Amino acid sequence: MGRLEKMEGRKKTNTGNATILALGKAFPHQLVMQEFLVDGYFKNTNCDDPELKQRLTRLCKTTTVKTRYVVMSEEILKKYPELAVEGLPTVKQRLDICNAAVTEMAIEASQSCINKWGRPISDITHVVYVSSSEARLPGGDLYLAKGLGLSPETKRVMLYFAGCSGGVAGIRVAKDIAENNPGSRVLLATSETTIIGFKPPSVDRPYDLVGVALFGDGAGAMIIGSNPIQDIERPLFELHTAIQHFLPDTEKIIDGRLTEEGISFKLERELPQIIEENIEDFCDKLISITGYNDREYNKLFWAVHPGGPAILNRLEKKLELSPEKLSASRRALADYGNASSNTIVYVLEYMLEEKKDKKKENQEDSNWGLILAFGPGITFEGILTKNLTV
Repeated sequence: MGRLEKMEGRKKTNTGNATILALGKAFPHQLVMQEFLVDGYFKNTNCDDPELKQRLTRLCKTTTVKTRYVVMSEEILKKYPELAVEGLPTVKQRLDICNAAVTEMAIEASQSCINKWGRPISDITHVVYVSSSEARLPGGDLYLAKGLGLSPETKRVMLYFAGCSGGVAGIRVAKDIAENNPGSRVLLATSETTIIGFKPPSVDRPYDLVGVALFGDGAGAMIIGSNPIQDIERPLFELHTAIQHFLPDTEKIIDGRLTEEGISFKLERELPQIIEENIEDFCDKLISITGYNDREYNKLFWAVHPGGPAILNRLEKKLELSPEKLSASRRALADYGNASSNTIVYVLEYMLEEKKDKKKENQEDSNWGLILAFGPGITFEGILTKNLTV
């Protein structure tokens, strides 16, 4: 009998292991319905190319996204019409908008998270801040700490341009901090906006339309710490083991560059296939740490960053997962789009909601699971975790 099987059903945290103590999220005020996105986007960019419009219409259906929140608005385009013009140097304008927007959303998500946590904000000892949507010195970690009124002694870590794997990378870093600093409480905040990469459609950049159909804006937050205080803190997930792995010679598969026109992204078509070919070995490394080697993946829960439906579909097929195993990821994608580093927060919230529903219906549910994300590199981030809610 493996160690995972022996520990199944236990709800106490292991002394020293980091736990997620609270979750929070925030969004900009602009809600976009996917069914209206195409007409609005082509109107705002003054483009009337029927072929590109048809292509984006098809993509909007295949992404499975239904709603998204975005910072971009008609007011912003009226103030900065150059953002919708091809080839103009607009990185300064974009960063002026993005830097302010991500800070505002990060503060709001963090405040929501802290309120759920239930302890005073002065008990936060560390901040880990994640974003691929801003660039400045000092960084967003300082502006977040200042906006929340944190002590100047609060220790800060900043993770920039980790893309879709940034949220899970942030959890990994926060876990290490929490476990190596007894009594610490780490605020992990992620915040993203697509304005940094907003561009008019172009026949020379057909892959840009994938981003238009897929990505959304928002922020997420977590409080992470070891040895929860009984009757005060309510641990949600125990973070057992975290690993990272990059695939050699895949640097160009997810390619992002900061230019005078903002960030330009290019995703190669073989990305889902590459993830499919390597996901099983990566997951087995995490699971084998517990001594559980039966490859019965359906005994776990799966909190997977939804990079897109193709990635989820291939992962589901490769690991022979039951459809409900990725339902939290698919719901997050449908409701918020791919919001880059933030999305794992939304997935975990849906996972907790689903566990409550299963409990009401007296259905058995997995206690152990994996938190996964994939980003530039190609980089795999994974955490073996345990659901502590009852």
